[in-house]
Amino acid sequence: MLRRLIPLLLALGAGSCGSSSPASPTPAPPGATTITIVSGASTLTTTAYNPNPITVAVGTTVSFLNSDNTTHTSVSNTGVWSSGNIAPGGRFNTTLTVAGSYPYHCNIHPGMVATLNVQ
Repeated sequence: MLRRLIPLLLALGAGSCGSSSPASPTPAPPGATTITIVSGASTLTTTAYNPNPITVAVGTTVSFLNSDNTTHTSVSNTGVWSSGNIAPGGRFNTTLTVAGSYPYHCNIHPGMVATLNVQ
């Protein structure tokens, strides 16, 4: 039994050699506006999301890209959207169809705050 497992374990481990850099981020949908969660964001406040503030047209897809090395979220203060966890290199997309000013934050790091204006 062990003799059959050794080649399997070696084959599984072969893919883990080499670079330890994270996978390329998921691309944004066509026409989306990207807001980046910057490196070191958990220790930042109004500069954790870039750009901040940002203004987009009604109907624009906004794509939150996590460029940090830790998990974050993007949550509207008024409950309009909630990303769930965004892993490093991951994205969350939302399309806003009502004009307004939308303050948001990270549920994991509540000091991370920003505003998305839709007009």
